[in-house]
Amino acid sequence: MTIVTEWTLHLFNVWGETEMAIERVKSYFRQYEMEEKIREFDVSSATVELAAQALSCEPARIAKTLSFMVDGHAMLIVAAGDVKIDNHKYKGQFGTKAKMLSPEEAKTLVGHAVGGVCPFAVNEGVKVYLDESLKRFDTVFPACGSSNSAIELTIPELEKYARPVQWVDVCKGYT
Repeated sequence: MTIVTEWTLHLFNVWGETEMAIERVKSYFRQYEMEEKIREFDVSSATVELAAQALSCEPARIAKTLSFMVDGHAMLIVAAGDVKIDNHKYKGQFGTKAKMLSPEEAKTLVGHAVGGVCPFAVNEGVKVYLDESLKRFDTVFPACGSSNSAIELTIPELEKYARPVQWVDVCKGYT
């Protein structure tokens, strides 16, 4: 009975944190009258492949948000779903080797759990960068704080709402 109770509490805590994160993102978009554009699914959209299936779009148009540690601070890179970080380019841009945050670090430092990490309504001090790989598309689909949500944004809208420090070219695998 104790194991079931602990597991139930764990699931409640995870669900509660995810619910809080998507509510933060909804509140963020409410100030721009964009909340209604957020889509929530009955299925998971926690990976590029799952999100592409849920949205019926090509995986490349999923704007995945990758979380890294640079100089003791969390930062995010939003990139197209079909690319990978190019370690040489990353080191050239940020002066250090790419070190992704653990799931626990992402939740604590960024404010969103892995599977729902997005560049919106993040914790104070988290820097956001947009990768050039996104510029191939008219619209992209970033997550909205939960593992079953997304929003379709034009590239200018993504720039406006993600509030990036700058555009970077740190990925490989696209033309």
